Amino acid sequence: MVRSDAVLSGAALALVGLVGACTPRHAETASAGEVQSAPGTSLDQMLSGWPAKPREVATAMTRKYGPPAEQTASMLVWHNTGPWKHTILYREEVPHSFPKPHTDLLEQFIDYRVPVDLFDELAAYDGSVIVERTKGELSARCDKEEMNFLALNLANDIVSRRRTVQQAREEYARQAMAFMNRQPAPYTEGLKFTVPSGGTRDPDAPVTPGM
Repeated sequence: MVRSDAVLSGAALALVGLVGACTPRHAETASAGEVQSAPGTSLDQMLSGWPAKPREVATAMTRKYGPPAEQTASMLVWHNTGPWKHTILYREEVPHSFPKPHTDLLEQFIDYRVPVDLFDELAAYDGSVIVERTKGELSARCDKEEMNFLALNLANDIVSRRRTVQQAREEYARQAMAFMNRQPAPYTEGLKFTVPSGGTRDPDAPVTPGM
């Protein structure tokens, strides 16, 4: 997966228009990770070469948060929108079978410090919940923003010792099913904990004295 710190250093290209109904085109698209070089390339022009699901999510995110701050041939990036420090929408879809088969393509980040002794628990809970110890960030990657809220709320329950890994997985499946059936699923509605305003980074310490 492409890490966020590699993305955030790229300059944003000029955006023309919002995401609309995209008509397939036959022009070649830039290779993954390559920034669009043509000045004025519009967002909907670029997205015309993307698969249907990422295009659908791009439309939803642009309607909610406005045009992305950065765009490349392989991803869109928003900064400081809603509760999120960063949001990255990837063109590439990553297969994920928990709690049922789907693809991961939307990753959203918050400042959050996870105790080192709980890294294994979060990995066992959900492989698409990702801890960045040095940067002090926690992210979730799924196909919907609501599922990222759900994933991080339950991750916080594990870190807070309110649920075990198994309990969190069972609750994830229950609330995800409720959401799909348009039934109450409070953990999908937003973050249910206060996101730290700073102090989450962990630069570690040198191993050799004097380094």
